[in-house]
Amino acid sequence: MLGGAFSTMGRYWKQLFGLAAALYGGAALLMAGAVAVAYSAVSGHLDHVISLDYDESASSTDIVPLVVAGGVLALLGIVTMAVVSGLMYAAVPAVLQEAVLGRPAAFAAVWRKAWAHVAPVIGALILTALVATVPVLLVMAAFIGVIISVLTMDSGGAAATAVTLGILGALVTGPLAAWIWIKVCLAPAAVVFEGRGPVAALRRSAELVRGDWWRIFGITLLAALIAGAAGYVIQIPFSVLGLFPGMIGTASLEEDPSPTAVIVAMSGYMVATLLGQLVSQIISTTFPQLVTGLLYVDRRIRTENLGPALAEAAGVPAQGGPMPPPYGGGAPQW
Repeated sequence: MLGGAFSTMGRYWKQLFGLAAALYGGAALLMAGAVAVAYSAVSGHLDHVISLDYDESASSTDIVPLVVAGGVLALLGIVTMAVVSGLMYAAVPAVLQEAVLGRPAAFAAVWRKAWAHVAPVIGALILTALVATVPVLLVMAAFIGVIISVLTMDSGGAAATAVTLGILGALVTGPLAAWIWIKVCLAPAAVVFEGRGPVAALRRSAELVRGDWWRIFGITLLAALIAGAAGYVIQIPFSVLGLFPGMIGTASLEEDPSPTAVIVAMSGYMVATLLGQLVSQIISTTFPQLVTGLLYVDRRIRTENLGPALAEAAGVPAQGGPMPPPYGGGAPQW
């Protein structure tokens, strides 16, 4: 699986990295523009709050615009990242669908297929996050409630009990969340390959994972570790290069600089850091999804006799007669 993912990344790097760079780069430019607009709108309030003495309190006329601007930026960031992530989670299986057949993948065709499936893919991702994190969130909420009640009672023994319950809850819900996550990890691939809706894709993923959970868990975990390590290593040179313009810019600052002067002085460091994070994000998103897509194809080959259908789609003569699919009549659809 890992070798196949590296091979696919090497053969289709233009489509994968080009689309990822366009999406994440566009998202970064959009957010940078939004931050610039928000800062120009509330810069006066921000300067006034920063210039207050330690014994002074900011008025609501300054706080409310800052909170509103921050909330709008946060909402825009969430929506932007949801759309970008949905497009990437749809684009990688779209490329892989051509790669397993040995066919070229045109950039425009990949974009059209990804855009056509972005809504159900986002739905599948949201449902996946919900079903995997709800148990953990419930335990965290209960734990926080116990801590608050303990603090109000000021009991050391009760505090130890609350901490113990929190640890036990994490030990119980952590594996449960991991089990659910792996059960539904093939859902984005099912959306793109089979055109299923979000709920049907989650059911399809659970069906394919059945009987092979540990193997899929190990391969998925290893792929995530490889992508995370590669992303971390990639960020290091960008961070080091960003230190030089950062040091030069901050050295020229006055004794009491304004927020605008600080931002301008640190702009070189921020640009280098953002570039490093962009490249790291591309790697950490693309590689695990390639592995997940290959796991989806592998499970269909093992359980549904997909090999002859792939050979027929690729124009390769089948070796021997077709085997009956285990899940009911007809050849498997590709």
